[in-house]
Amino acid sequence: MSNNTDQQNTDLDQLVGETTGTPFLPDEKVKMSARNVDVFYADKQAIFDNSLDIGKNEVLAMIGPSGCGKSTFLRTLNRMNDTIPICRITGEIKLDDENIYGKDIDPVLLRARVGMVFQKPNPFPKSIYDNVAYGPRLHGLARNKADLDEIVVTSLKRAGLFDEVKDRLDASGTGLSGGQQQRLCIARTIAVSPEVILMDEPASALDPIATAIIEELIDELRQNFTIAIVTHSMQQAARVSQRTAYFHLGKLVEVGETNQIFTNPAHQLTENYITGRFG
Repeated sequence: MSNNTDQQNTDLDQLVGETTGTPFLPDEKVKMSARNVDVFYADKQAIFDNSLDIGKNEVLAMIGPSGCGKSTFLRTLNRMNDTIPICRITGEIKLDDENIYGKDIDPVLLRARVGMVFQKPNPFPKSIYDNVAYGPRLHGLARNKADLDEIVVTSLKRAGLFDEVKDRLDASGTGLSGGQQQRLCIARTIAVSPEVILMDEPASALDPIATAIIEELIDELRQNFTIAIVTHSMQQAARVSQRTAYFHLGKLVEVGETNQIFTNPAHQLTENYITGRFG
């Protein structure tokens, strides 16, 4: 790695220092943990020595200016960055004490356990039913048609979409409104019974009404899932999360209870962002 990267690290350490707040949780509360995670795209470093715990049945919001690395960090949590040939990751990420980058871990099976909902709704060009049934079929989760029907209906109900589509399950998923498409994608994600759901700005392409529905849904899903959400909206982070992590230039600056982060941040960089001085 070049001297430029070493200088970058030095400059960031001087600017940020050690992560402020409470990045770590008691062992019994931890669902996922990241330790000393670095991410490189070829010779450019995007994430710098980040360590963080994500708690069971909590919503962790990741906030920060555009390009600060929050989405890149989110993608390390289910190995989505593996799909980028020039990407390299060091450090350790565990799901229930199991290293997800271990040689014996199948990324496809991992992504069933750690699902992802993307910024732009991306339903398959299939029926509503087949969108939700896709994962259970792929992973052999249904013994028969009745089992599959139950999974589809239950997933659509949990995503708050069933009542709106129950009479047209054979209609194309791409024919739904934007907000409905995003809830269909959430139903598709939870149909394989993941343990963790990652959300990368899931409401940024939606209108305020659809956004409010998604936020209510996130609060309901927390009862059964661990959720990590990247959001550009500080108001959304304040509404949906229990803990918030602030990123700056690829470095995790501060982590804490959401109310504390937004009312009494400990780090000057966090305060500058929260108060709108930059970002």
